[in-house]
Amino acid sequence: MSDTLEQSDTLEQTAHPGEVPRRAYYFNAGFLKQKRVRRILELAGYDLKLGKPSAEDLIAVWGRSPYAHRGEAMAERTGASLMRVEDAFLRSLFPGRNGEPPLGLMIDHQGVHFDSSHPSDLETLLATHPLDDTPLLDRARGAIARLQEAHLSKYSAFETTTPLPDPGYVLVVDQLHKDASITYGQADANTFREMLTCAQLEHPGARIFIKTHPETIQGHRAGYFDASDANDRITLYADPISPWHLLEGARAVYTASSQMGFEAIFAGHRPQVFGHPFYAGWGLTEDRNPKPLPRRGRNLSKAQFFAASMILYPKWYDPFHDRLCEIEVAINTLEAQSRCWREDHTGWHADEIRLWKRPFFQHFFGQHKRVRFSPASTPNAKSMIWASKAPQTETPISRVEDGFLRSKGLGAELTPPLSLVCDDLGIYYDPTRESRLERLIAKRSTLRPDQERRVERLIKSITAAGLSKYNIGQTPLDLPPGRRILVPGQVEDDASIKLGANQINTNLALLTLAREQNPDAVILYKPHPDVEAGLRTGAIPPDTLHQLADHICRDTDPSMLLDHVDEVWTMTSLMGFEALMRGLKVTTTGAPFYAGLGLTRDLGYTPERRAARPSLLGLIHATLIDYPRYHDPITNTPCPVEVIVDRLSNNTPLPRSARNRLLSKLQGVFASYAHWWR
Repeated sequence: MSDTLEQSDTLEQTAHPGEVPRRAYYFNAGFLKQKRVRRILELAGYDLKLGKPSAEDLIAVWGRSPYAHRGEAMAERTGASLMRVEDAFLRSLFPGRNGEPPLGLMIDHQGVHFDSSHPSDLETLLATHPLDDTPLLDRARGAIARLQEAHLSKYSAFETTTPLPDPGYVLVVDQLHKDASITYGQADANTFREMLTCAQLEHPGARIFIKTHPETIQGHRAGYFDASDANDRITLYADPISPWHLLEGARAVYTASSQMGFEAIFAGHRPQVFGHPFYAGWGLTEDRNPKPLPRRGRNLSKAQFFAASMILYPKWYDPFHDRLCEIEVAINTLEAQSRCWREDHTGWHADEIRLWKRPFFQHFFGQHKRVRFSPASTPNAKSMIWASKAPQTETPISRVEDGFLRSKGLGAELTPPLSLVCDDLGIYYDPTRESRLERLIAKRSTLRPDQERRVERLIKSITAAGLSKYNIGQTPLDLPPGRRILVPGQVEDDASIKLGANQINTNLALLTLAREQNPDAVILYKPHPDVEAGLRTGAIPPDTLHQLADHICRDTDPSMLLDHVDEVWTMTSLMGFEALMRGLKVTTTGAPFYAGLGLTRDLGYTPERRAARPSLLGLIHATLIDYPRYHDPITNTPCPVEVIVDRLSNNTPLPRSARNRLLSKLQGVFASYAHWWR
């Protein structure tokens, strides 16, 4: 079962325990060298082997590659059946020639999707499958929307902030010279010349943009167009830009057989298609090839076409759990990878980052270019700073802070985080200025059905596992009966208190107010873990504490505690957000990020700019999915929130350096001198 979606019967070819994998022989070194390809095939029920096959065996070849003839010849001699393998339509950040493994494969027993001379498994699906299942089509619509919103394509290492040309141009899509998809898609060099000529004649006066193929941009292979084709009207567009952005501004799209023509369909175009790609002939394109394909006569909707080609046909791979998965999980993975590349590939300067934090900063932000731990020397350099150390100025700098599903252990105990937030506007706990989280919350005032389903699954996973920010403490025992109100203590010199607590800015003041306004309630007080550990300020004198609270929840798991209370009173604590997630009433005296949105009872001032009224699902989507960055310490790669929830839920052993463990113990010994290093 997937972390984010119950597995459906679309994984019908997945190998199950007890089944005997089908032998598949290969004669291409690529199958030997590419571990990810071998693993996906193994999970799909195929046992790759070297040797001579029998007539009952399979022979695996890579599409219509130059080496496929070896396997084809052996199949001819032995009577073994061919199985053609290709990368899925969402592959990776970079082309395979860069060495990056694929997120999925297409395994075809009839042909290959781009070869129009012979039916393929995909063509058979498109022609014969009912494609009338409502949940399947709803998933297709949701996945289409996600690809557009996240700007994901077969190769997704491109900027989404690159300045765009003025809309109204005609887009002509270049491809790789003599690529198999051209040859077997019934196109050639003359097709591209004809396509460019038609684009000019059919749109007189319009600007023409020729989109260069990503592998040509990377310098791997030439295309059909080059600088000699450019003139005052025609521009060769070689910038690594989102295809979804380019499609949005185009008045028409011309292609031979490019995947961009496939994407153009979902961007709202009816592309002019001059070859015979897999997406031609289904009523979604203007087919300009003079040789029709009578096999393809069925008219399909966009959702039906996507469901067959992106959900039912490929085998998607989950690298975090080493298993096959649904497309939604593959999108989660590629979205996390793409965000990491887009935000980090130009490099960061990081300031005020303590020494023990620097290794995991490299893991989070230095995957593509190492972080430099020094102030930026040029005005345009990307800079980040630990949020509590940031100057209160308008200097353009990103503020970094721990995420909301942080770790299994305290930051004060030098436990590395599993999530960080990097905010280019402000920081979530500072209500004196707008933060990126506030904008994301406003953006999520309305959610699509697929987004709602994802958040509902996330809430279910988090609450079922009893997860919170630090995931420490014991199960609450022997709580007094009655209407229980939880008052979580906070670190009183924390920036969230200094900036967002209003007049009630101490734990004692909060507890006093909660008791005054709820004289008959059972007040439970939970000291903050850092305060309880003696590492931070905020302790209430014992005599006073026992006069105001009916029960002191020491060393108690906050998430478990929330299952036993009716309401939460807080200044700015994250426990207020965690309580909302569990359906509890929340009263705030300060201005935490979740206050002022219509979801809490607010006794203090909240910024007037918080005019959005999201649902609880919208708030959680912005806070746990959109805003933080997550890093999986097992694979050492960026990951979606669901992976972190799974790691924390299953008590996966998480790496922690011996140096940090030693420093943490020393810090505890010298806790009274903590101001020296904070």
